[in-house]
Amino acid sequence: MQHNGVDLMGLDKEAQNELASLWNRGTEFLGSEVAILAGAMSWVSERHLVSAISNAGGFGVIACGAMDPALLEAEIIATQSMTTKPFGVNLITMHPQLNELIDVCLKLNVKHIVLAGGVPSGAAIKKIKDGGAQVVAFAPALVLAKRLIKMGVDALVIEGAEAGGHVGPVSLTVLAQEILPIIREVPVFVAGGLGRGDAILSYLEMGASGAQLGTVFAASVESQAHENFKKAFIRAAARDAVTTVQIDDSFPVIPVRALANQGTKNFMKHQAAMIQKYQNQELSKEEAQLDIEHFWAGALRRAVKDGDVENGSVMAGQSVGMVKEILPVKEIIHNLVKQAVDALVVRRQRIK
Repeated sequence: MQHNGVDLMGLDKEAQNELASLWNRGTEFLGSEVAILAGAMSWVSERHLVSAISNAGGFGVIACGAMDPALLEAEIIATQSMTTKPFGVNLITMHPQLNELIDVCLKLNVKHIVLAGGVPSGAAIKKIKDGGAQVVAFAPALVLAKRLIKMGVDALVIEGAEAGGHVGPVSLTVLAQEILPIIREVPVFVAGGLGRGDAILSYLEMGASGAQLGTVFAASVESQAHENFKKAFIRAAARDAVTTVQIDDSFPVIPVRALANQGTKNFMKHQAAMIQKYQNQELSKEEAQLDIEHFWAGALRRAVKDGDVENGSVMAGQSVGMVKEILPVKEIIHNLVKQAVDALVVRRQRIK
């Protein structure tokens, strides 16, 4: 027997109910069966993976990345043809066509828009809310969480440095202690390094409304990433997912966590080359900075689409060490729920 998307057969009923009440605020907000939000990963979070996650009871999120409005429109329509369940769209705040992308989401009745890659403007938040959708934003510090709530965001994601892709400097363990006991106005989702349901449970008990996971879904059956990319995840240990190093303070680089390979070394050389061009007055500082950032878009595509996992960027969180096999999304979500439920049962027995 299946309860909507998630197979709960054989799981302890009392513990199921306890888990449901712990993440009730998250499921109510997302409109999903479980409060597991998918991290938006460029080139990976597209129609197949997003619809599979939503159909399995989670909440899929399209990664708009560098898409233009027409491409995003086609992606949303295609996803809607593959699922009737809710899903969100992740937009990069620095995208030159952000307003048009928001218009596309609102026109197609997307109810959750995640704003990433910097602090969103008050105007963008207002535009989304006036259009009838909810805004989710990232808060890497308590002071920013409070500011975003004042600006009107409807939910927050606190993402630790353990996550894959672009990351902040603080671990989820610390962020959760700083933010969860204090922020009560909006649902808060935890992210970064999460690969098991019992770990998610511990954050729910601290006050989180749900969790965002990316790495475990990137290597799923439904993920359209190249087989080489998925196999690299299975081979990797947690310590292989490292953050990039910035070589010059005057050229700040947002650290990117990916599996160490030749591409990681190439990025160091690329930074040095662009800084040299700036010093030789061949490029303006802005042009050099942009070129450094653009390195990752191309490198990620090479790894995800072409399968070049040696020179491309294999972005992964430290939870990659827990990815042991390529499983269907439905099974991944079932396992996470089962681990949380089992942990509740064990605790009940321990307390008796």
